[in-house]
Amino acid sequence: MPESLFEISGISFNKGNADTIYAIQDEDGKVFRLAWGVKVQKHTKFAKKGDFEDISIVNDKVVVLKSNGVLYSFPLSETAFEEAENVQEFKKLLPKGEYEGMYADEQTGNIYVLCKNCADTDSKIKVPGYIINLNTPDRVQTFGIEVDQIKAITGKVERGFRPSALARNPMNNNWYIVSAVNKMLVITDDKWNVKNVVALSSNTFTQPEGIAFDKNGNMYISNEGDDLADGNILKFKRNGN
Repeated sequence: MPESLFEISGISFNKGNADTIYAIQDEDGKVFRLAWGVKVQKHTKFAKKGDFEDISIVNDKVVVLKSNGVLYSFPLSETAFEEAENVQEFKKLLPKGEYEGMYADEQTGNIYVLCKNCADTDSKIKVPGYIINLNTPDRVQTFGIEVDQIKAITGKVERGFRPSALARNPMNNNWYIVSAVNKMLVITDDKWNVKNVVALSSNTFTQPEGIAFDKNGNMYISNEGDDLADGNILKFKRNGN
C-alpha cells in the first residue's frame, strides 16, 4: 500500500468487481480507490478526521463505519471528486460501543454490523450484531455469535472474541469474520453458527482489519502496517470449494 494507506482498515468492491478497491484508513475521513497491484491511489474526502473502521458499497452508495457506530453515506459517483457533497450522517442507530466490522448486502440493502466491544455484552459469551437498512434506519434487527462455538473448535478465546471485519462469501453465503485481536478467521453459516476457525499467523497477517470477496469468490484481507512492513492487501484465490 502507499504511505497514505499505512493504517488501512476496511476494504470493499462495487458489486464484487475486483478491478477497483475501495478502502479507508483509521485516521482520515477519506475514501481511497486504487487498482489491484498498482501502488497509486486517489481519494475523496467525506468527513473530518476520525477513527474510521470499515467501508461497504451498496446500491451505488458508499457507506463508512466509524468506531463509535456512526455511519456515513454518499453516492458512489462522488468518489470521482476530491470531496463528496451529499454526505449523510447517521447517529445513534447502534448501542454505545466500539465497532469495527460492517458488510452491506446488495440484494436487500441491509447493513450488518458487529460490535467489537459493547458495555452491555460480555464478549467472552456472545458478540452482538445489528442489521440496519438506511431506507428505514429506525428499524434495527439483532443477531449474535456464540463464543462457546468458537471455543469448541479452537479453545483460544480467553479475552473474548473481538471482530475486526466481516464479509459474506458469494459462493456459499457463509460469513467470514476476521479478528486482529484474536488473530483468527471465524467462518459461520448464514445463521451465524460457527463452522470453522482458522488461526492467522503474525508472520503473514500483521494486523488484519478488513476483508472482502470479489464476485468470483476470491478473498482479500487487508493488514495495517507496522515497524517492519507496509500496509497491504492479501489475495486468496478460490480453490473451487
